[in-house]
Amino acid sequence: MFFRSQKKLQGEVSLSETLETDKDGNDLSLLDVVGVEDTMLDDLDMKESHIQVRRLIEQCLTEREADIIRQRYGLNGKTPRTQRELAADYGISRSYVSRRA
Repeated sequence: MFFRSQKKLQGEVSLSETLETDKDGNDLSLLDVVGVEDTMLDDLDMKESHIQVRRLIEQCLTEREADIIRQRYGLNGKTPRTQRELAADYGISRSYVSRRA
């Protein structure tokens, strides 16, 4: 009976199973080697969303509106700016900036 139950478990592997020990004597498990979270699909989806937002900004807004959006949200790798800063630069009210952003 014992050998039959062991045969069923023969193909199973535990993530906490020790693979080897490091030079300090700490156990290295399979969980340490195998990545737990795979974010590749989420990363690709986020990248596609960013591309689509940038495309829509270029297609649907005037150059001034697009510039306000880019600066407000820090697109193109820049630091986001406040409504107050943009309003002062463009000589418009903060509420107008919020309607554009």
